[in-house]
Amino acid sequence: MRAADILTASVLFVFGGVVFFDALRLGIGWGTDGPKSGFFPFWLAVIMMASCLGIMAQGARRARAGQFVSREQLGPVLKVLWPATLFVLVTQFIGIYVASALYLGFYMRWVGHNSWRAVIALSICLPIVTFLVFEQWFLVPLPKGPLETWLGY
Repeated sequence: MRAADILTASVLFVFGGVVFFDALRLGIGWGTDGPKSGFFPFWLAVIMMASCLGIMAQGARRARAGQFVSREQLGPVLKVLWPATLFVLVTQFIGIYVASALYLGFYMRWVGHNSWRAVIALSICLPIVTFLVFEQWFLVPLPKGPLETWLGY
């Protein structure tokens, strides 16, 4: 566990450093019309990097622990990971709305053991609501697939 904490904190510290230096490039001061573009990312990066340093220090002081994850603990993690990975991969081919419906339905039935009525209702309704909110209300286009093209979007 100690090594995993230190490694994760180190990777996140590097990401924080990238944000930190890019925020400096954008400007972190206060302009005539308010904060410059890098102001908020700069402070978020500072907080993130300080937190990572704290986690690394705790990990270095902590006694060596056992295994990071056991076989029994890995099962539920993979039960979440592989469908989510598949969702991301198929989104580029079938669009986010159809992929969301399939992912939600599969996940609700396989992991949640919900009734078919709830699975079908939410798998259809949630992507439709998401479409209406993002595409119609906020006018933010999300990845579409053949179904949306067939429907004229």
